[in-house]
Amino acid sequence: MNYAEESLRLHREWKGKIRVTSPLSVSNKEELSLAYTPGVAQPCLEIQKDPSLSYELTRRWNTVAVITDGSAVLGLGDIGPEAGMPVMEGKCVLFQKFGGVDAIPLCVRTHDVDEIVKAVSLFAGSFGGINLEDIAAPRCFEIERALKATLDIPVFHDDQHGTAIVVSAGLLNALRLVGKKMEDVNIVINGAGSAGISIAKLLLQFGAGNIVLVDRAGAVSVDEDWLNPAQRKMAEITNRHNERGSLADVMKGKDVFIGVSAPKIVTAEMVSTMAKDAIVFAMANPTPEIMPEEAAKGGARVIATGRSDYPNQINNVLVFPGIFRGALDAQATDITEEMKLSAARAIASIVSDDELKEDYIIPGAFDKRVAPAVAKAVMDCAKASGISKLGK
Repeated sequence: MNYAEESLRLHREWKGKIRVTSPLSVSNKEELSLAYTPGVAQPCLEIQKDPSLSYELTRRWNTVAVITDGSAVLGLGDIGPEAGMPVMEGKCVLFQKFGGVDAIPLCVRTHDVDEIVKAVSLFAGSFGGINLEDIAAPRCFEIERALKATLDIPVFHDDQHGTAIVVSAGLLNALRLVGKKMEDVNIVINGAGSAGISIAKLLLQFGAGNIVLVDRAGAVSVDEDWLNPAQRKMAEITNRHNERGSLADVMKGKDVFIGVSAPKIVTAEMVSTMAKDAIVFAMANPTPEIMPEEAAKGGARVIATGRSDYPNQINNVLVFPGIFRGALDAQATDITEEMKLSAARAIASIVSDDELKEDYIIPGAFDKRVAPAVAKAVMDCAKASGISKLGK
């Protein structure tokens, strides 16, 4: 199938992928008076006295805003907010279908950090959570940081944290399979943007031994002068042996390769220089850093990609529906690092010891056990850490 042509045809037919619907009947005077004026005034007055009642008397409890400025949409780059709408609508579909979460796409016509933060802050009272999507680095870091400091609802940049969580889940199981410990392995992450940096941070919290980030110019090292501020911070907590050089240089002897970068930049020969029982997560889409067949030729034991036509798909849809389902159900004020760790462990736990094998280290995108397991782990963590509004 030509997915591009067929998707375009269907988008013309669909005229949008989401709808605003209501379960209410408004077919007579009494029903109209209860759903709208004059009856609706009473819940308004109750919320005025106690704004937290907006979670009980409106749909806020189950609604997330999906925010983009259209600056980093898929692999298409800065295509603008309107052009980003089909992706944002698609994200909202996944929120509903996989997590039962109502999501609204909001595409803003600015790249200014302060303007985006102000806009989101002003309408945040209508939502139970904020999902940031397809915003270019380093603005995505700045926007998320400012919103988390300002708002009392969860803020989550899925391109960073969703990717980090699902990668961590897959790696936990891959290491379990090959008999290696997180604290002992040497990891190379190719792509030192928002996703690569977030992956590195979460793996460090899982106790990862040595991580080296690599970008176009080479290894992220404290001795390099080309680093941006986010990369410089990472150089201080990664690259234990201050390795320098190209990706090929850094891959030598490594136990794990994680790619969030560009297509066809890794060869079978490069994989062959890695440690025994090498793990390769090549997640550039639609064409990975190395095709699975080539990685296998190089001796990789466990191989994962972002594609659905190969085993071990590393897909964020395993994460964000359950993360927000749990955060909304807990009326959490934040999504913390411990909640992310708990989510990764929950995803990994779906694969039992008996099921675990080279081509099954992570559950499939349509495994109905995943979102409830993630939601429960996140909700339990929110309540245990005291950031749930329930009972306050």
